[in-house]
Amino acid sequence: MKMEEMAMERQTAVEIKAYQEELLRRQLHYLNEKSPYYRALFAKHEIDVSRIQTLEDLSRIPTTSKDDIQQHNEEFFCVEPSEVIDYCSTSGTLGRPVSFGLTEHDLERLAYNESRSFRTIGIAKGDIVQLMTTMDRRFMAGLAYFLGLRKLGAGILRVGSGVPQMQWDSILQYKPRFLIAVPSFLLKMIEYAEQHGIDYRNSSVERVLCIGESLRDQHLQDTLLTKRIREKWPIHLHSTYASTEMGAAFTECAAFQGGHVHEDLIITEVLDEFENPVPDGESGELVITTLGVQAVPLLRFKTGDVVRRYSEPCTCGRNTYRIGPVEGRKQHMVKYKGTTLYPPAMHDLLAGFPQIDQHVIEILGNAIGTDEIVVYISAKNPSDELLSDIKDHFRAKLRVTPRIEWRAAEELQKIIFNPMSRKPITFIDKR
Repeated sequence: MKMEEMAMERQTAVEIKAYQEELLRRQLHYLNEKSPYYRALFAKHEIDVSRIQTLEDLSRIPTTSKDDIQQHNEEFFCVEPSEVIDYCSTSGTLGRPVSFGLTEHDLERLAYNESRSFRTIGIAKGDIVQLMTTMDRRFMAGLAYFLGLRKLGAGILRVGSGVPQMQWDSILQYKPRFLIAVPSFLLKMIEYAEQHGIDYRNSSVERVLCIGESLRDQHLQDTLLTKRIREKWPIHLHSTYASTEMGAAFTECAAFQGGHVHEDLIITEVLDEFENPVPDGESGELVITTLGVQAVPLLRFKTGDVVRRYSEPCTCGRNTYRIGPVEGRKQHMVKYKGTTLYPPAMHDLLAGFPQIDQHVIEILGNAIGTDEIVVYISAKNPSDELLSDIKDHFRAKLRVTPRIEWRAAEELQKIIFNPMSRKPITFIDKR
């Protein structure tokens, strides 16, 4: 890690806060001058940005929702189209995708963000990293990883997503120490290796930067998915959490106790349903304010993600606060038989059954206004005993048992790997 970055991360919490407040004041003046949307918001609510001096003062500004960006997408742009170098869009997880532009400065900021994340897990100049995610379809993540590795001076294997054979061919030929991958796909990699006599436990791979799925639970303990992977393949699995809107990432260090904030790129709040801050270690919705973004900066944007924040110093020596795993999305919260559930908890429970090949969770509304859960599963050897065991685990771990139905693997495969989607679809909300 570069000395200036290391020095920033080891400042006191008071120094880090003061630094963020200085950057916030600059960003507010930029928004007031350049953003049609936020300039109108400030005027409507009679907000004098010069009076917003501290992080606590942010509460005087209304939050921004996904709906706001969808309805006023062009008004969030602060630069002329001629200054936009790259166009990305959100995945549409919580609704219709929206467009984001990046200037040359924003692309450099994105590269800086990811290079810091990669240093956090130990990647250095000269290391070889296999990129197992797409860079096309206006997907920011794949682009960010490529730019960050390039800035770091690492070798990049752009294999893309899926196809275990291609992944192993690349690993065996080029011997990367690091992978960037969706963790559940690592189980497919292991299965393929076992079927084809590949000594994966003694391969070159040492660490994986895991995207898209949580590796830890709300207590920062390994999920069942993480345990299943590491029981077979004892490599280090680091979680990273990011989004197109943030243009920044929270990445786990070797302590595996939440992802460290990059204090010069983003300000976070964790709020309850009434938009009041929750205490450290308690769950709430993540609200972000981007710093240093030129094209589409956001102020108090409600991500919809339910997380916890941890501010005590990390054992790695960094004093930057950390964001825990995404426990669910507010819009995906399910009320089922008096119990509140989020899909990640159900996904992780199902991940604990190696007999299950594929699964899809579907949420429906019923005639009396409550939620219904249907879990579709496929297995090579379906049986009543396995179905009963799965139901017992739901009852024991989550206190409720949804409807569970067998489906052919080919049927679920078509749903999960829809060619029109950039991400695997394992949760369908039909409410």
